[in-house]
Amino acid sequence: MRIDPKEIPVPKLHGYFLSAVAPRPIAFASTVDEDGNVNLSPFSFFNVFSTNPPILIFSPARRGRDNTTKHTLENVKVHAEVVINIVNHDMVEQMSLASTEYPKGVDEFIKSGFTKEASEKVQPPRVAEAPVSFECKVREVIALGDSGGAGNLVICEVLLMHVKDEILDSEGRIDPQLIDQVARMGGDWYTRAKLGTFEVAKPLTTIGIGYDAIPAAIRNSPILTGNHLGKLGNVEQLPTEEEISALGSEPEVMAILTGLDGDPDQQQLELHKLAAICLDKGQVMDAWKILLQPI
Repeated sequence: MRIDPKEIPVPKLHGYFLSAVAPRPIAFASTVDEDGNVNLSPFSFFNVFSTNPPILIFSPARRGRDNTTKHTLENVKVHAEVVINIVNHDMVEQMSLASTEYPKGVDEFIKSGFTKEASEKVQPPRVAEAPVSFECKVREVIALGDSGGAGNLVICEVLLMHVKDEILDSEGRIDPQLIDQVARMGGDWYTRAKLGTFEVAKPLTTIGIGYDAIPAAIRNSPILTGNHLGKLGNVEQLPTEEEISALGSEPEVMAILTGLDGDPDQQQLELHKLAAICLDKGQVMDAWKILLQPI
């Protein structure tokens, strides 16, 4: 097959590019707007381009569907600072939730459930859960075009790098097994550096309820992981009372609700274990129905 970029639609070319040029590391970028509102968004057009000076570049492209620009791009133009956080497997579902196109001014840290950690040299906060974070000043923004799909090179000089001690080996080097990075492939596919490919549905047209809308008893579960909570926060609406009640009559759920000597703490724990199994299978709405059972 031969492909002339000028002879096919931009969205189709975009798909070919993303599938062919992969895996791509992810720049999980935190920025602030002119009013100090924080934005957090992932970009897979990203890499390191120089060590001396230390330069990272990522590219927030203009949207193909309507030629609008991302909040991240708008922010770095008015406040030339950014923190680029590296994404590992423990963060991937919450990271995907942060890619939801929430309205300007909405704090994706809150929506995706990540923890803000104050930076030392720049205003945007770091993602506390990230294995590595780079505090950067933006040296230049280069627009590559003015049509939908055109990239914008954000050239970032690293001022300070933060590395979690737990990803280092005995000689102080980053251990690729311990950092456990993920990278983007084409479509909804990702790859986990040490295990291979897996799939995470990207919220292109949906607006998830967000991590902040998950009840505290679920958010603070000792069973559910950040990836589980990211999946829960990515639904557009919760199941109805009728749907919750109907699932409560299923034998496996009923056994929990009527057993365990009526101990509500143990019942909740077992419900969370059952919901985790559903989430691992991709059965997100079933998990919600289990978690919302009245005890």
